[in-house]
Amino acid sequence: MLDNLFSNKKVKLGLWILWVVIIYQILITALVEVEKISPQSTLSDYKNAYWYSIVTLTTVGYGDLFPLTTHGRIIGGIFVLLSMVFYATVIGGVSNIIVNIKENKKLGYEGTSFSNHIVMIGWNDFGSLVADQLFGVGKKMGIITDNKTTVDFIKDKYQTKDLFVLFNDYKNIDLYKKINIELSSMVFINQSSDTDKLVTALNLKKHYPNLKLSVVLDNSELKETFIAAGVEQIILQHEISSKLLASYIFEPDVADYAESIMSFAKSDDDFDIKQFKVVAENPYCHKTYEEAFFNLKMKYNGVLIGISKNKKSRGRELIKNPAFDLKIELGDYLIIILNGKAHQHLSKIFNVEEGLI
Repeated sequence: MLDNLFSNKKVKLGLWILWVVIIYQILITALVEVEKISPQSTLSDYKNAYWYSIVTLTTVGYGDLFPLTTHGRIIGGIFVLLSMVFYATVIGGVSNIIVNIKENKKLGYEGTSFSNHIVMIGWNDFGSLVADQLFGVGKKMGIITDNKTTVDFIKDKYQTKDLFVLFNDYKNIDLYKKINIELSSMVFINQSSDTDKLVTALNLKKHYPNLKLSVVLDNSELKETFIAAGVEQIILQHEISSKLLASYIFEPDVADYAESIMSFAKSDDDFDIKQFKVVAENPYCHKTYEEAFFNLKMKYNGVLIGISKNKKSRGRELIKNPAFDLKIELGDYLIIILNGKAHQHLSKIFNVEEGLI
């Protein structure tokens, strides 16, 4: 679609330039022919006629050359009028180019160099809450919206270099390249209906089969359908909210605790759950769960509550409260409750940022 649009613009521009050249040459020829009538005229040859037209159209007007015949002065007057049209066209064209450049940049059409970022397709109140949490832990995000009026709102809300916003019809798969979607770590499909989410998931998997997709579903009966469509992470919104509500009813302190550690730590005294990949520099690599558990508690006041192990054939396996003799291996993920201060220390020691990488 965009290629056809640009192609049509080039054709129109080419035709416009051709007509300008033809009209210009006709006027030059006419000027030379009418000026040949006057023996004193200096515009009876093409060299002088071209020079006269240039200085007239550019409004320089040296006065060294000018038409002597009545018809020549009429043509000269046309050149003067054309000079006004010329400058109005040039100034208007340059202004339009500048406006278009700014508009394209605002709408994200110049693209981004983001990689290993989160892409969120769709913007609403729920998406805003998700973005708050992700920006809170320093993640880079690309947000796609089909509502042009929300572009400025999103940028004004966050004002961070870790944000890129793209205005796009969700069905226009080609434009997803502008947000570097193929280099993202996760794509969160956040459209209004489960049907729209499924259509987007199928289209994305068709063009970018290696994408990792995540959705929040209203209808739990569609879970298997989304799994078949290749969506890796499926969250049932009503199921989570109902469990949390039930917990608030009969064990409110547990619910308060669960809610607090699910959000990011806003200060050094706040606690939340972090997930760190075990890389070669991790001091707990090849150690037992028991060694890591007590060392993290004593040195950083962190609580190791689980390990996610990579299973090549079955993805990752989450082991909650593992046995003390379980070995921590390269590529595992350590799941730890810790505060903001400890998080900064561990990120340096583990040589990796939190999250799935």
